[in-house]
Amino acid sequence: MFKVLAKINKLFLPSFTKQRLDLTKAKKWQKALIAWRYYVTTRALE
Repeated sequence: MFKVLAKINKLFLPSFTKQRLDLTKAKKWQKALIAWRYYVTTRALE
């Protein structure tokens, strides 16, 4: 299930690393998206 969710995230959610986002200057919603993508990616790798 998490592998499918990770693919959906990759398609629809923005990639902040490509935008060179500084985490210290990120807004709360950007940090929440980063945390969500991290959670799904780690679960998909297990």
